[in-house]
Amino acid sequence: LGYFINPLVSVLMGVFFLGERLRRGQWLAIALAAVGVIYLTVRYGALPWIALTLATSFALYGLIRKTAPLGSLEGLSLETALMFFPALGYLIYLEVVGTAAFGHVNGQTTLLLGFAGVATAVPLLFFAAGARRIKLATIGILQYIAPTLQFLIGVLIYHEPFTMDRLVGFSLIWLALFIYSGENIWFNRRQPRLRPVGN
Repeated sequence: LGYFINPLVSVLMGVFFLGERLRRGQWLAIALAAVGVIYLTVRYGALPWIALTLATSFALYGLIRKTAPLGSLEGLSLETALMFFPALGYLIYLEVVGTAAFGHVNGQTTLLLGFAGVATAVPLLFFAAGARRIKLATIGILQYIAPTLQFLIGVLIYHEPFTMDRLVGFSLIWLALFIYSGENIWFNRRQPRLRPVGN
């Protein structure tokens, strides 16, 4: 649920902190997505603190990456350096208490854990590069793609239950994505194109 709340927080941060302006069609899309997320939250039955924390923290990360005067590689290198020693300390702690997984399971799992850093770093590099080129509001609405794909994998591959509540919530979110994307295409086509000036 946090991955569905996160885009809305990103959009609001773009509007309130960066002064990004949204057109009426974009506001309609965001309102529909918000209704879908609120519906899923209400049907969840409790205030989702973990989801809200996840959404807020990653939206803040997006805001910082957009405004930080660092390139994508430099920024990620700095983040990694800052987190290296806390992460190393935590791994040592897991080894001491006997709950570490790395190196204590089969070779395939250890190999997958080793490559997890690369699998995480590459998307973060692209995210940081993209965040400086497009509006934070657009980043926010695009972030619905990942949880939607996760949802489809869960239903189609792992046969997780697809309830009516999910159908209602996801339908509103997918409609919002369709409207936001369609409005962007329509708006860009209406813009006058610059013609090259002859010598």
